[in-house]
Amino acid sequence: MNPAGRAVAVDFVEDEFEEIGYPETLPTYSPHMDESAAARRRLGKGRPDGAEEKVWFDDEDDFKAPSVRTFSGGRPAQLALPPPTTLREFLSQNMPSIPPLVYTLLACYTRFHRIGLSPTVVWDEAHFGKFASHYLKREFYFDVHPPLGKMLVGLAGLLSGYNGGFDFKSGVDYPPEVPYVAMRVMLATFGVGMVPLGWFTAIELGMTQWAAHLVALMVLFDVGWLCISRFILLDSMLLFFTFLAVFCLSKFHNQQAHPFDFDWWAWLAMTGISIGLVTSVKMVGLFVTALVGFYTLEDLWNKFGDLRLSTKEQAKHWGARILCLIILPILVFMATFKIHFMILNHSGPGDAQMSSLFQANLHGNDFHNNPLEIAIGSKVTIKNMAFGGGLLHSHVQTYPTGSNQQQVTCYHYKDENNEFWFWPAWDQKDTVWDPKYGSHDPSDEELRFLKHHDVVRLVHVPTTRNIHSHPIPAPITKANWEVSAYGNATIGDVQDNWVVEVLGDVVRGDVNRYLDPKSSTVDSRARIHALTTRLRFRHQVLGCYLSAGRTSLPQWGFKQIEVTCAKEEEGSKPAEGSIWNVESHWNTRLPPAARSLSRSPFITDFIHLNIAMMTSNNALIPDPDKEDLLASKPWEWPFLSVGLRMCGWGDQQIKYYLMGNPIIWWGGSISLIVATFVALGLVVRRQRYGGGKGARKPAPNSLNGDSGKNGAALVARPGDGLTQREWAQFWHVTKIAGGGWVLHYLPFLIMGRVTYIHHYLPTLYFAVLMFAHLLDYFVFQVPSTPSANPHTVPTSGVSLSDINSIPKMIRTFRALPRMTRIKLYVFSLTTSAIVGTFWWFRAVAWGMEGPVRNTWGLAWRENWNIYH
Repeated sequence: MNPAGRAVAVDFVEDEFEEIGYPETLPTYSPHMDESAAARRRLGKGRPDGAEEKVWFDDEDDFKAPSVRTFSGGRPAQLALPPPTTLREFLSQNMPSIPPLVYTLLACYTRFHRIGLSPTVVWDEAHFGKFASHYLKREFYFDVHPPLGKMLVGLAGLLSGYNGGFDFKSGVDYPPEVPYVAMRVMLATFGVGMVPLGWFTAIELGMTQWAAHLVALMVLFDVGWLCISRFILLDSMLLFFTFLAVFCLSKFHNQQAHPFDFDWWAWLAMTGISIGLVTSVKMVGLFVTALVGFYTLEDLWNKFGDLRLSTKEQAKHWGARILCLIILPILVFMATFKIHFMILNHSGPGDAQMSSLFQANLHGNDFHNNPLEIAIGSKVTIKNMAFGGGLLHSHVQTYPTGSNQQQVTCYHYKDENNEFWFWPAWDQKDTVWDPKYGSHDPSDEELRFLKHHDVVRLVHVPTTRNIHSHPIPAPITKANWEVSAYGNATIGDVQDNWVVEVLGDVVRGDVNRYLDPKSSTVDSRARIHALTTRLRFRHQVLGCYLSAGRTSLPQWGFKQIEVTCAKEEEGSKPAEGSIWNVESHWNTRLPPAARSLSRSPFITDFIHLNIAMMTSNNALIPDPDKEDLLASKPWEWPFLSVGLRMCGWGDQQIKYYLMGNPIIWWGGSISLIVATFVALGLVVRRQRYGGGKGARKPAPNSLNGDSGKNGAALVARPGDGLTQREWAQFWHVTKIAGGGWVLHYLPFLIMGRVTYIHHYLPTLYFAVLMFAHLLDYFVFQVPSTPSANPHTVPTSGVSLSDINSIPKMIRTFRALPRMTRIKLYVFSLTTSAIVGTFWWFRAVAWGMEGPVRNTWGLAWRENWNIYH
């Protein structure tokens, strides 16, 4: 005990007590602080039980009363430091910032070194570079990923002076006018930011600096993260925002002792913004969103059990989470789509994914040249109005089952196979048609406009086959009837007839009220319009409706959307997939109609595009008839059973191989298994022996313990050896690291889409945190006791230039506490393994030149197809 202080005995349990020393005067912050600087901080001599420690400055009227954080894991509470008064004091206070700064500089070297070595389009640069071109030319395109990452790629192109004129074909050399090196460098900056985020996250999680160094080193020297960060891809941004979300969550957790303070609100809002950003890059950001969600539910559940919180305070906590972790991320996500729509206001290759009304407002679209009113004999494309709906389509390929007739599908891209004629039913014998051109002869009869309840045939223009249905189950959705293309302009039957039903018009409302059943002419207000009139096609014989769901056909149907004749109960609400509109319209007998169309609502376009993205993503399933040499299974990732060739493998090509640092990947996976058994063991031990360093002792007059009722002895419980702080710390980091890994990994085991090794890279982060956490728990957090060796060698006077200093250094090291030496051994061994393995495999990320056999020793596993 400090002789200048006094002892306070606190009787916790029976005869146990703990001595707590309170100094008579508060020592200065550092030995370098002079008296004038130290005088700015005052503290009373001791304080009564329950009183708060008061800290203030002489020139301030108010004071700060720091509260003691409850034992919930995370970084211990830090006292506010007084402003430095000397340069030495400033350096002393900012020493913790030196390691992340050094690691950031090293990250700049590893990420930027030889980044322009390969002058060719590498791997998925063919996709995301092309999307950057569309942004710069403002052409609307479609992709399965949200737009934020691709907009940032486009911004990198804009800032580097790219004009959008290159088409980014895979394996093609970049022309001189494409600043691909500058674009790569800008995107690699996100990879640089991952390293300091790893360090600061480890610190905020409450790890020791030993463990924080290991986390930063693993992020810095993993060749998988390094390789994926050096190209024009989305993954560096996805990883950066994933790291950012975990960091913000950890920062917010450490503000829990001061609810509703500015910092509390700031980090809660930053957590919401970060999960909105990561989800706006790729939808796998929902996995880290789920981690934040589970953390929040547990936090609110614990607060619900805290009777000190009033109902009003409980409601404020719920409201804050709803605002910052639900509403704010959604607003961020929606804002990226709003900006996406604002930039891409010209017609482009992705138009067909959107509604007809959306397309009509794009610059360069030719809809304004089309006739407005639909007539018998018109050539049209027919758009499904469900969210994510495509264009009615047919092609010469036939169904392999069922009728074996020509396939009818929904397709999300424009081509001539989407074109159909409206022809009259077979029983209308007075009409003459020219099968070659499909145009109505004006000398035959008057022009007849299409209206509600007209019976027509939908004739496929390229093949002249009729859209047909019959009582044969559809190939996938067996509850519906198959829709096929049958016959030609002269061969067909009544199964080709469809009844047009008009549901209304998105601009004009209910147009059927203008119909006169007794009149032979159609009121102009009841006519069917292109783009806006909502139609259904009911089969005249079967009574079912032409429908497109979200079910994709197998490879024999080119993964296009299945079209069926869906049965409906009478009086039921029309299914969304059975509603259509005319999109493109050609009729030489009708003049172009200039019209002013209202824009489709943003929320409708937002939902439409997101459903189209999900539908297309779900169609990315493995083809059993085709081997994908790049694809891999999720169970092959944790122990690095596979790698991925990112480019051609010729002797004259620069070659990149996507894999990981084996020490990091294997160590992380093993740590997850070990953590499971450690967590189970701790739970069992605490249940058996109780918590803490020890429980109450048996009474002196009791043989086996205190006597309870009926003379039974109460046996002492020794405890599990963990303080409340240590217990909370272990579980806090375990839940973040282990829970994050499970939430990121398990979905890939159950999803049906094709998977690649780079899908594991966000998951790897949580394995890295677990690896460092277990080393921290078993080694670095163990307190070091002073050495029993009385011959302690002072460290002063030790110089590497003096050969006699080497034995002195060895004796100094041996004089260190045994646990300190163990920590140094473990840290040095782990660091050497990480850095050494990185250096061995550095060529797979920095580029292998010449024949790959010249780079030997890389095939540590047979499945790594580096050499074969």
